[in-house]
Amino acid sequence: MIKADVLNNYKNWKKYIVDPDNYLKKKLKKIEPRISIFKKNKLSFTLLLSGEKEIKKLNKKFRKKNKTTDILSFPFYEKKLLNELLSKKNNNIYLGDIIINLNAIIKQSEKQSFTVAFDKIWIHGLTHLLGYRHKSNRDFSEMSKLENKIIKLI
Repeated sequence: MIKADVLNNYKNWKKYIVDPDNYLKKKLKKIEPRISIFKKNKLSFTLLLSGEKEIKKLNKKFRKKNKTTDILSFPFYEKKLLNELLSKKNNNIYLGDIIINLNAIIKQSEKQSFTVAFDKIWIHGLTHLLGYRHKSNRDFSEMSKLENKIIKLI
């Protein structure tokens, strides 16, 4: 099982997704039975819906980059430790936090629908919480395969 706690800190999100909590719950329900780690464990994460000012402040504070970004992911565990916990079928595992910038999604949605752009970005953040990185071509390929699998399921 996978659950997301959605926090909306930027009122303009409601113009694009009226009930983000319910929206994400429906998406997670679609992927839960098809991805093995979601079936075997009780996983949760927090998704913070923000605007440019907030994400810029968080990016500066935690990554030392004084600029906006589309998404920030803060995994609670390193991949090795998370895999150990997942192999033990631990009852409750908190994966971490994802912060998404509405304005970046709006810009990305010029090429595709808003919900498609939103889905791609929160799934990207989720894969980071699961320990995936894209520092090398191999890592990027592995991460992209999981992202694409999840996108096809929703």
